[in-house]
Amino acid sequence: MTMSDTNLTDAQAQALAAQAARHWGATAAPRLIKNRENAVFALTLPQGRAALRLHRRGYQSPAAIRSELWWCDALATAGLPVPQAIPAQDGERLTDLGAGQMASVIAWVDGSILGQAETPLAGTPAQQCARYADLGALIARIHITTDRLALPHSFTRPRWDIDGLVGPDPHWGRFWDHPTLTEPEAADLKHVAQRCHAMLTDHAAKGGDFGLIHADLLRENVILDTDGTGMTLIDFDDSGFGFRLFDLGAALSQNLYEPARDAIAAAMLRGYAAHRPLAPQDLAMVPVFTLLRCLASLGWTMGRLPPDHPRARHYADRALLAATLAALP
Repeated sequence: MTMSDTNLTDAQAQALAAQAARHWGATAAPRLIKNRENAVFALTLPQGRAALRLHRRGYQSPAAIRSELWWCDALATAGLPVPQAIPAQDGERLTDLGAGQMASVIAWVDGSILGQAETPLAGTPAQQCARYADLGALIARIHITTDRLALPHSFTRPRWDIDGLVGPDPHWGRFWDHPTLTEPEAADLKHVAQRCHAMLTDHAAKGGDFGLIHADLLRENVILDTDGTGMTLIDFDDSGFGFRLFDLGAALSQNLYEPARDAIAAAMLRGYAAHRPLAPQDLAMVPVFTLLRCLASLGWTMGRLPPDHPRARHYADRALLAATLAALP
């Protein structure tokens, strides 16, 4: 995988955001919220608050970003809690600011995130299970609704298929080559990749559910409503075509160190299966897809975190733990 351009500095992002805001008729200067993969700003429009995104240059093509925005619009129109794109004054969902810098604006979502990475989940085990049961149900509803959509001919998104996860050059990088790994750990993860490749091939041959997925259902991308009655999914930047179980694995990948991890996983799977049944062979694959997300995340850190960064080692340790928990044959 060729890494996209490095992020903008805060000053560069602020200048570009001011330029982008004019395309949407903003009534106040954009306020920086975060500057990571994308630079995200709070934006005040005549119709209310919104979120302005400066897309990481070179990561997704303009056609892929337009496809992401189309999908979110279609889900929102179907009544699902997903932020809808707000067109610029020229009617376009995506604006080219020059030099490959693209900008889009989506509806603002009030609430609090489900949790932070590497921080224990809030609430009692019962509350945690209830939230993940709701999340499982919402994921199922998105998969069901998506299967009813007629995608435009121009629709294009990355593929989280077998090659994208454990092929010679996975979508987020050759995780087994991560410099923080020892030689025995690297050898173990390369063997794990080979075993996962065989298991995914078998899963696909048996009709494993495959279609559009969010692919990044981490805690930070689940917004709990302010009144506690529901949740909204945000950040479809990594969405693509993949195995539907990968969405469940991604949602569970941050919970490996939670005392109630098994109960949380069971609750989420019950919530999903209440809307979209899971066969026994699907349930058996969930730990594998949790592992696959941990492996992908380790690859994602390459080129983004220096090898001696504490979080880089955390991603490596989590991938090795997930491999143990998956108990691959």
